[in-house]
Amino acid sequence: MIFSTTIIKWYHKNKRDLPWRNTKDPYRIWISEIILQQTKVSQGLPYYNRFIKKFPTITELAKASEDEVLNLWQGLGYYSRARNLHVTAKLIRDEYDSVFPSDYKSIKNLKGIGDYTAAAISSFCYKLPYAVLDGNVSRVLSRYFAIETPIDVSEGQKVFKKLSQELLDLDNPDTYNQAIMEFGALQCVPKSPNCEDCPLHESCQSYSTELVQLLPLKSKSLKVIDRYFNYLIITSSDNTFIHKREEGIWKSLYQFPLIEGNLDFEVLQKSKEWDKLFKGKDVVLNSSSLQIKHKLSHQLIHAVFYSLRVEDFSSDNLIKLKWKNLDDYPLPRLIDKYLKSIK
Repeated sequence: MIFSTTIIKWYHKNKRDLPWRNTKDPYRIWISEIILQQTKVSQGLPYYNRFIKKFPTITELAKASEDEVLNLWQGLGYYSRARNLHVTAKLIRDEYDSVFPSDYKSIKNLKGIGDYTAAAISSFCYKLPYAVLDGNVSRVLSRYFAIETPIDVSEGQKVFKKLSQELLDLDNPDTYNQAIMEFGALQCVPKSPNCEDCPLHESCQSYSTELVQLLPLKSKSLKVIDRYFNYLIITSSDNTFIHKREEGIWKSLYQFPLIEGNLDFEVLQKSKEWDKLFKGKDVVLNSSSLQIKHKLSHQLIHAVFYSLRVEDFSSDNLIKLKWKNLDDYPLPRLIDKYLKSIK
């Protein structure tokens, strides 16, 4: 089909030289695919290189501690990806003798791997005939075939999945899958694509129409929730205090004591959380930050950091550590960026 052959021809001429494209090792391809979920290549590449250097094999990753894995992941966000990597590495070590499975069903059954990642690993490593379908691919297909069915409803997912499988080059599923994803990333980009230089523009059904900017369609936009975080950075002698999150988007990462709510400092001091934490001790406010906005996919966090000094402070619920040792703990990017800004 002209679509598939043109995409592959374009790919051979325009593809980026990326380390995971120079290997058939399923472990390395798996790592790259998980890192690149919700992450641009330019941001993910240095993380990939550090990850492979630190954990060159499944066995090395499996025997690492969760804190080590999360520390290396710090700043990438969506930390469940890192936790799932760690859990899956241990499962492959224990149930597959550290050999990555080579059939689609077994790959898909691994924790943290869905249809897209299973198809990518299956085709890239083993040339199995499974088409990838991610945001780049959906955008290319919706524009080329002028598909106005929303991509985020069950009907749309069925349409795009069926079409992507029909277009797959069965002789070269690995190359075709790489090609169509790269085409979406570099040529058929989300905003203001250069359609005049597109090798498919003569047969593209959206070319020279408003559909180029409108597609792909979504049924509804994601509602963003505002949250207000008040971080309490406590200093006592040359120590500070943190704790490990047990839930939420930053589960298993570490943070300073947090009181949530749209509160000024005077009201904050009267809260039950404040009273429980400090139990009548004298608290000196050294400084407070301006409100910092940190946008996530479904939340807009408004954060204020309060630097406090408390003599002889202790808490059974917090980890006491020297300031110099804070780098040993994986922190949410919001906290890490703030600490770097004040150094």
